[in-house]
Amino acid sequence: MSKGVNNVTVLGYVGRAPEVKATQSGALVATFSLATNEKRKKDDQWVDATEWHNIVAFGKLAEVIREFVRKGSHLYISGRLRTVSWDDKSGVKRYRTAIHADEIILLDSKENGAFSEPPTDAYAGDF
Repeated sequence: MSKGVNNVTVLGYVGRAPEVKATQSGALVATFSLATNEKRKKDDQWVDATEWHNIVAFGKLAEVIREFVRKGSHLYISGRLRTVSWDDKSGVKRYRTAIHADEIILLDSKENGAFSEPPTDAYAGDF
């Protein structure tokens, strides 16, 4: 039986200031949104199409995000998709899919840097 592949790579701009919090065990978790753009042909004209992605990073990557990433930062992110579910107050099942970052490259910094950390499954909540 072959293994599946869960890899995602995005290149875009941070849409809101990252939120960095500590879990009950003290591990840092950073969350933010990233916008990617592409050109699509609609009728006879090319239009911009923006897709928004939820990003989650842990540990050292969360520290880097807290230190260097701001709204509007240009980032390359490599990671994997994770979906969490919960029941809202009215009992309706809700889902949220996010990219769990394994590597982040700061594209608009003075010293372009790549940061990565081994994957972890420490995050189980939504944002």
